[in-house]
Amino acid sequence: MGRSDWQGYARSVLRIVVGLLFSQHGFQKLFGLFGGIGGHGAAAHIWSELWVAGILETVGGLLVTAGLFTRPVAFLLCGEMAVAYFRQHFPRGFWPIRNGGELAVLYCFIYLYLVAAGPGPLSLDRAVRRKP
Repeated sequence: MGRSDWQGYARSVLRIVVGLLFSQHGFQKLFGLFGGIGGHGAAAHIWSELWVAGILETVGGLLVTAGLFTRPVAFLLCGEMAVAYFRQHFPRGFWPIRNGGELAVLYCFIYLYLVAAGPGPLSLDRAVRRKP
């Protein structure tokens, strides 16, 4: 196995881990799992901004984990994280380390990377594209 093969598999592992972690934020917002939001188990109210974010994070995170529709979903989630950063964190200061926005910035740029690089070899996208 060559170096480029390992890079593809590493990208797949990155995508799977990021998708699973990201979906947990959605589970918090929608179902109050993992301590809910701010330690409260209450789920977001339907059609609220928090609910829409929860849907994007849950469904998008699971699609990214599976590697299905990876590029368009990653593009959408990259945008969600950019919006989240500028709406929730940036008003508290410029530097992400000071305003609590490091995670939003990291997710944003990881998703931007997945838009450009694709899902890697361990993905449903790759399996669907293969012709018998």
